[in-house]
Amino acid sequence: MSDVSDDDFREILAQTRQFVRSAVVPRESEIVAGDKVPDDLRDQAMKMGLFGYAIPQQWGGLGLDITQDVELAMELGYTCLSLRSMFGTNNGIAGQVLVGFGTDEQRTRWLEPIATGEVVASFALTEPGAGSNPSGLKTKAVRDGDHWVINGSKQYITNAPVANLFIVFARTRPADANGAGIAVFLVPADTRGVEVGSKDAKMGQEGAWTSDVTFTDVRVGTDALIGGSEDHGYRAAMTSLARGRIHIAALAVGTAQRALDESVAYAATATQGGTPIGSFQLVQAMLADQQSGVMAGRALVRDAAQKWLHDEDRRIAPSVAKLFCTEMAGKVADLAVQVHGGAGYMRGVPVERIYREVRLLRLYEGTSEIQRLIIGGGLVKEAQRSR
Repeated sequence: MSDVSDDDFREILAQTRQFVRSAVVPRESEIVAGDKVPDDLRDQAMKMGLFGYAIPQQWGGLGLDITQDVELAMELGYTCLSLRSMFGTNNGIAGQVLVGFGTDEQRTRWLEPIATGEVVASFALTEPGAGSNPSGLKTKAVRDGDHWVINGSKQYITNAPVANLFIVFARTRPADANGAGIAVFLVPADTRGVEVGSKDAKMGQEGAWTSDVTFTDVRVGTDALIGGSEDHGYRAAMTSLARGRIHIAALAVGTAQRALDESVAYAATATQGGTPIGSFQLVQAMLADQQSGVMAGRALVRDAAQKWLHDEDRRIAPSVAKLFCTEMAGKVADLAVQVHGGAGYMRGVPVERIYREVRLLRLYEGTSEIQRLIIGGGLVKEAQRSR
């Protein structure tokens, strides 16, 4: 449950909304042009506690629960997604592995600097041949006395160029009856043998940096094994990703809301033949489809978050929310460009940036296809169990 009262959360949400809309939105062109979130915005986010909003208060964070997390994410999605990406991994897929599976010593050592932003944590799971399905990963960790030796390559790793700590998933043995044989390790970025590649050139999300990371005979102590068990890795990845899917769904809703707002504002003021285009019924129909998608997505995210919080559904509901909301955001962004006409295709216009940015939401933390497999397969298994 949450460490934060409803009244306190309303204040956190209001401050975040003010920060996003007053401080970040006016500087979106600067972020895109420089491929960087300016340092003063990063410093402001740190002071507001955004690097640790989902880390429990006992470990130095704000302690928001998943239902509060999604409300915050919908606000953060309203601007360049690189802002959220800057601290999203600390709160989400990386930080939650430590919160859920770390030993007390590991939490004490790492969670407070992660929550303050002093340490940027990076989730090193994806690799060539193993993306949405971690069971295919090839990175290996071999026990050598009081150490583990890690070898392998990861790709598309968010925040890798600026990371201080990698949460690294590696295979310690072939999958067997005892488990998937996947462990997860804490690897400081300055460990010998860790090599971070050059920054990836992406379609969108300027300012959110990703790169390859290579581990060559990287030696870490046995205390680097998260939870002290070789078999935590697969469950840690699946649990962390499932929670993250609700967060990404909320982010998609926030972005879709921005695309809708931009579309309505443009339709109300832009004219054709002296008539505002919003007077045309076919334009109104596009706005109606956008509004319907945004409202349905918001309701779905809130429902999935409640189900997660009360441990009613931590598998199918997160995938349903991510599938629907990220696909919806893509459609809303496409309609936003259509409403804007030629102007929507021009750099510097918010809907052009949004159109490029939302495309990634259907790929990371499990593609839409993976979500469909989880949902469909889960429904069939439930039916078979109940027979």
